[in-house]
Amino acid sequence: MKVVQLAWGAVVAAAIFAAAPLGAGQQFESQIPYGTGQNVAPVYEGWERNPDGSFNMVFGYMNRNYDERPEIPIGPNNSFSPEPADRGQPTHFYPRRQQFMFRVRVPANFGKQQLVWTLTRTGKTEKAIGKLDLEWEISQGVISQNRRGLGNDAVTAKPNTPPTISAAGSAKLTARVGEPLALAVNASDDGIPEPPKPNPARGAGGRGATPPPLVTIRQSSPIQQQIIQPSREGLAVTWTQWRGPGRLTFAPPRTVVKEGKASTNVTFTEPGTYVIRAFADDGIVFEATDITVAVSGS
Repeated sequence: MKVVQLAWGAVVAAAIFAAAPLGAGQQFESQIPYGTGQNVAPVYEGWERNPDGSFNMVFGYMNRNYDERPEIPIGPNNSFSPEPADRGQPTHFYPRRQQFMFRVRVPANFGKQQLVWTLTRTGKTEKAIGKLDLEWEISQGVISQNRRGLGNDAVTAKPNTPPTISAAGSAKLTARVGEPLALAVNASDDGIPEPPKPNPARGAGGRGATPPPLVTIRQSSPIQQQIIQPSREGLAVTWTQWRGPGRLTFAPPRTVVKEGKASTNVTFTEPGTYVIRAFADDGIVFEATDITVAVSGS
């Protein structure tokens, strides 16, 4: 079994839209638009400091399929080391490059240890190796620049408090296959950054006009494939399938927060236990909360 190590850090991340450091053969392979049948590579994005002295190691992934969304359950094929193997990582993987998807907190005395996320699919194993080397430190500016967010100038940017988000009601629900389930979250933000204002003098869509909301589209650019697009409309919530079989339909998949709340309806195609992760995005960074749903057959 071939094992490939893949890790992106702050040095790479600071260069906007930088490509993963793959070998020559992998570079050629990555240019072929496979719809299905490819593996998923875990990615170490870098680390953040916490006020209490601990650190967050930040991870994302590269699903090499353009269409297929593999489900890789927690276990030998989807695990962290050292244990526990389950550190909150996804088991459901959206197509292409998904950046800064989750954090793993490590203690202040973590030192020179390494945290390794391993994914195996289609007989191919890849690893993302997390470490606290100085060059791997990331900031809100690095995250925003890589996402094409609104906070690209670290010199003049106002201090930004990340949004807050929590389930509105119980975070454990039940549903049935084929029957829409209403979901709701509470979300708030400090109002920074301010959404871009339109410039009528420049004309709709012209230079200076408000950029249109970004949507997930099928193109070769990994940035345009991000499921969590930076909001241009104020605080917004994106609903995602984090774990669980089948394929969920959210209506709508993204909502702007109104009066501190956002809601959607989700429909399930298969029974099972699902984790739905809702991301509140302020245009620079995002925070998440989970809702677990036990789905029975129709």
